[in-house]
Amino acid sequence: LQQFATQTVDSLKSGEAAAISGVEGGLSTQKVVSTVMQAERDLHTAIALRDKAVAAYQEISRMAI
Repeated sequence: LQQFATQTVDSLKSGEAAAISGVEGGLSTQKVVSTVMQAERDLHTAIALRDKAVAAYQEISRMAI
């Protein structure tokens, strides 16, 4: 899970760098879109995992002991 979080952060940084480079004219539009969309997919996956973890924690906290 920690490795996935690190990869997601790296992907977001890469997407941001690609967007900046694209604005400056350093990368093609296709490369910028591809990199930013990959970062977006990684972010959505991370959010889904977080939501599942929170839901599991809430379910455990509701259990009667």
